[in-house]
Amino acid sequence: MCYNKSMNITLIQQDILWQQKEKNLKRLDSLISSIYKTDLILLPEMFNTAFCPEKTTLSETMNGETLAWMKEISKIKKCSIAGTLMVREDTKVYNRLVWVSSNGCIHTYDKFHLFSLSKEDKYIEKGNKRLVISENGWKICPLICYDLRFPVFCRNNIDYDLLIFLANWPAKRIDSWNTLLRARSIENQCYTVGLNRSGSDENGIIYSGESKVFDAFGNELYSCTKGNEQLLQINIGLEDIKLKRRQMNFLKDRDKFIIQ
Repeated sequence: MCYNKSMNITLIQQDILWQQKEKNLKRLDSLISSIYKTDLILLPEMFNTAFCPEKTTLSETMNGETLAWMKEISKIKKCSIAGTLMVREDTKVYNRLVWVSSNGCIHTYDKFHLFSLSKEDKYIEKGNKRLVISENGWKICPLICYDLRFPVFCRNNIDYDLLIFLANWPAKRIDSWNTLLRARSIENQCYTVGLNRSGSDENGIIYSGESKVFDAFGNELYSCTKGNEQLLQINIGLEDIKLKRRQMNFLKDRDKFIIQ
């Protein structure tokens, strides 16, 4: 197995245009073209349409244009890429996190905690389990937005190294975003990446971005500019996680809850 002690991750804090797939993908092409080398590109929740779960006609199959675009980016940049979009299977539509690995493998996670305040649960089918990806010696758990509020579901019971949240998190609740990201990193003794969108949508909701990266002790390592669209490249290392877990190994005392 290939083993990388460090990982370079590109966060794209995107200003997503409302229900305009073609323009969103074209804008991302422009941003991604500036990347020289990276291991992983992260995109926000519903990066191709903005967060409009009621508009299920914008959903695609797994053979649709957005996934084809992701595969092409992965091939061109020789990296993995992940983001969420509405995916249709028969009569059901999912808010699906799609992870295209640099080796061509595709992994998926369907959002488990649907945001009932915006009636996401009325239009989107609930997922049934987490996803843990093993890539280049790293164990990675990618989740979606509202999952951040549920620590038992996020709980590190399998020694993952990196916890990721891809989000559309409103500015009016950004204090919770910052607090919960730090809490998840501390309690799970892992790197935690929160990638949020920027800009505003047609419902008048403002997104301040404030995408952040925390280490296993809850120290903030990186932060995107507040309010602006931004591409941020970061480097994280496995040795730092191992060191922190040797210094204070709280995970060995964890309870054996059963998680779906």
